[in-house]
Amino acid sequence: MPNALLYLITVLIWGSTWLAIKFQLGIVPPALSIVYRFTLAAGLLWLYTTLRRLPMRFSPRQHAFMALQGFFLFSLNYILIYLAEGYLTSGLVAIVFSGIVITNVFFSAIILKDPIRLRVILGGLIGLLGLVFVFWSELRSFDLSSGRALGLTLAIFATLSASLGNIVAARNQRSGLPVLQSNTLGMTYGTGFMILLVLFQGTNLTFDPSAPYVISLIYLALFGSVIAFGTYLTLLGRIGPGRAAYVTILYQIVALALSTIFEDLIWNPQAVFGVILILAGNVIALSKISTGTK
Repeated sequence: MPNALLYLITVLIWGSTWLAIKFQLGIVPPALSIVYRFTLAAGLLWLYTTLRRLPMRFSPRQHAFMALQGFFLFSLNYILIYLAEGYLTSGLVAIVFSGIVITNVFFSAIILKDPIRLRVILGGLIGLLGLVFVFWSELRSFDLSSGRALGLTLAIFATLSASLGNIVAARNQRSGLPVLQSNTLGMTYGTGFMILLVLFQGTNLTFDPSAPYVISLIYLALFGSVIAFGTYLTLLGRIGPGRAAYVTILYQIVALALSTIFEDLIWNPQAVFGVILILAGNVIALSKISTGTK
């Protein structure tokens, strides 16, 4: 699949998951919803790999790295984001989390010994500035009272967790682990970590049988997890963690477009200028993405 198509699929799906997540909040505790989501996603991947008879036997060392990917990318990252959104607006969390473009560049340089591409950093900073303009009204009212300092800390650690998960995923691919199998086992391990957290918290087993909850859960598992993580991590292996992470900035435009349709979001000149900056940063950071398969 061409890189540009992988990029487009990831941006469109993850740009829409915020709407589905809204239907997950309420009766079921966030940690338990994450367990349901990734249990279903891992189950679908296991079904697919079994039907395709893909090899699933790996060494203990390979399992350890896939478990590490699952811990950072499919469990810790998600619970920290859910907790952060209990203290901060989604716009502020988006701004903090989009810093993954920068952290990916530096972590890949330190851990994977990749060269630091200034173009990627410049594009990421321009994109982050664009997000600041888009969410300026939320940023302007921010202060460190009423638990917001805790929310900011949680969002920062969520970003670092996701970034480390990206680096581990890139390392796994470079060592020869296939994306599909590593995602299958990574999500399985990640679900296991989340189950341990739920048990530790003493969370009561609850489920919301309503159509909005069930449909959004299926969408998040199939599209937001199985498909989007498959396309994103494939892209990450091809173009590197820094450039791949720019999707976290660009999919905010999709989220804003959907908010315009479903929530009657009113655009202002600042938001329009912010989107222009995001697109400009995208061009700078990703200017050398090939439209081929590699």
